Amino acid sequence: MRLICGLGNPGAQYQDTLHNAGFMALDRFAEQLGLEGWKTAHQGLTIKGSLSGNPFLLLKPQTFMNLSGRSLVSALGYFKVDLTDTLVISDDLDLEAGRLRFREKGGHGGHNGLRNIIELTGSNQFNRIKMGIGRPTHTGKVTNHVLGKASGDQKIGLDLACDQVSRYIEDFILGNTIQIESNP
Repeated sequence: MRLICGLGNPGAQYQDTLHNAGFMALDRFAEQLGLEGWKTAHQGLTIKGSLSGNPFLLLKPQTFMNLSGRSLVSALGYFKVDLTDTLVISDDLDLEAGRLRFREKGGHGGHNGLRNIIELTGSNQFNRIKMGIGRPTHTGKVTNHVLGKASGDQKIGLDLACDQVSRYIEDFILGNTIQIESNP
């Protein structure tokens, strides 16, 4: 089984915020496959599916971003999924809006959701796709930026990125190599 975990914050007030790029990508993938009926389990929302005979679990932690590892660790243990069979999708301030980056392992890059996953699993050996949201263009706090709604070019970039990420999720489930060559 493959586990795909999209990071974000629960609740209507955080819906469509830049920090919820991981949730947006999973929602797009589920929609494209016609999957419905997110269930509450493992401190998150889950949907099980299969693609060409390859089972997978989609997970949107509901623990808030900084505690995302709690939900992921619960699902990993219950389904006995190896961390290397996991794909985590998160936002990234250091990439322009809509740009993507794939890594098979690595650090948290200052992202608290990834930091918590690394701390609780004791490993950085998991696949990740980072979705660019860009840095704030104003002098405000980063927190205000990541918890703000996407607008203009950000919205267009994230929308295109969600389509691309859906294809990469499919590749991951099928065991194909993910190679992000071009970005929107």
